[in-house]
Amino acid sequence: MKPVVAIVGRPNVGKSTLFNRLIGIRKAVVVDEPGVTRDLNYADVVECGRTFTLVDTGGYEPGSPDTIQTQVREQATYAIEDADLVLLLFDGRTGPTGEDALLVDMLRKVSKPVVYGINKIDSATLEPDMAEFYSLGIDSLVGLSAEQGRSINELLDAILAHLPDEGEEEENSDTVKVAIVGRPNVGKSSLLNRLTGGKRALVSPIAGTTRDPVDMPFERDEKKYLFIDTAGIRKKMKISHKVEIYSAIAAVRSISRCDLAVLVVDAVDGITMQDEKIAGLIEDNFKCCVVVVNKWDAIEKDTKTMSRAVDMIKEKLAFVSYAPVLFISALTGQRATQVFDSVDSVMEASRAEFKTSKLNIVLEAATCAHHAPSHRGKMVKFYYMTQTGTAPPTFTIFTNTVEGIRESYRRYLINYFREALELKEVPIKLKFKRRH
Repeated sequence: MKPVVAIVGRPNVGKSTLFNRLIGIRKAVVVDEPGVTRDLNYADVVECGRTFTLVDTGGYEPGSPDTIQTQVREQATYAIEDADLVLLLFDGRTGPTGEDALLVDMLRKVSKPVVYGINKIDSATLEPDMAEFYSLGIDSLVGLSAEQGRSINELLDAILAHLPDEGEEEENSDTVKVAIVGRPNVGKSSLLNRLTGGKRALVSPIAGTTRDPVDMPFERDEKKYLFIDTAGIRKKMKISHKVEIYSAIAAVRSISRCDLAVLVVDAVDGITMQDEKIAGLIEDNFKCCVVVVNKWDAIEKDTKTMSRAVDMIKEKLAFVSYAPVLFISALTGQRATQVFDSVDSVMEASRAEFKTSKLNIVLEAATCAHHAPSHRGKMVKFYYMTQTGTAPPTFTIFTNTVEGIRESYRRYLINYFREALELKEVPIKLKFKRRH
């Protein structure tokens, strides 16, 4: 498992700018006004052969009565709880504030490493301003400029020095690792209990009562599964559970470890933006997926209710449009066992292997049906295609140019292969390699 580093701090100290600097792309929205970051933003950082997941959080304002700030405060708290290391960022221009002191005091109470960075130290002449921050009782500080890239390497050295080693997953090809993911209070734990036949996970009507990932091995019909659920009572901090805030960190951990993600959505609430974000996580990690619509028993239906719901789900969860959709009730058990059937079917399809000769016939048909747009006045050529992996099916196409292949054409090829190779319910990983 990749270690997780959470960037926290007051609003407008430069967290999103630092996030962009560390990941090397402009992924977070950066505007020179406080409170722009409303949600958790995440990306992997590779440095010196090591990989960690970086999380950018909204500005932390202890005691702010503002509703949005309350949500942002809770998200920052979630990040602190789940991270392996916390990067607390200060504003070198304003000097230490009472809010900074409260954050430092809060972090002293958690048993995990903390790196303290002072942003906006744009030149050596501003370094003496850092001395004020020692009044917070901090021994080690890194002065930096996220905007200019100053002392970023020193900050990375400090982060890597405190990170735990990446854990190794025990390999067992006979066991399917299934992550049950979704927004708080959609019935993830109820579904797990229904599938495993026991009350092994805490079930509560209060959103957010399950937090820490717990692995649950289970065997059914001589098939082995390992359920990755976010089960466990929140003990670390007393914060409100009234606001539905999806913890991206927990989902990143669970999805990155699984073979297949069961995305649970609420039939009553419908598809929300948080559901769409989780679907995006699943796509980013090239994971197989089954969409489970829970609480279907609470919906008034006619003969077309289910088909309309499937069309809506496929449209809104376009990231995982390949995933089969099930309508169940974890409470009553209605169609719950179909989850196993879908998991088995999807995993079997994801392990399919194809001969290179067949793949090249399909590639030729796809490129003849729709030619790739030219690049810099030259034709984009595809020489041959071969399978280089399974679960998910992974194909490598050798070409005369990698940078000349547009994203729209890559998606066209994936959709064509999905139909031609009958891989309609699994993700396809497509790689391009230049032939010298």
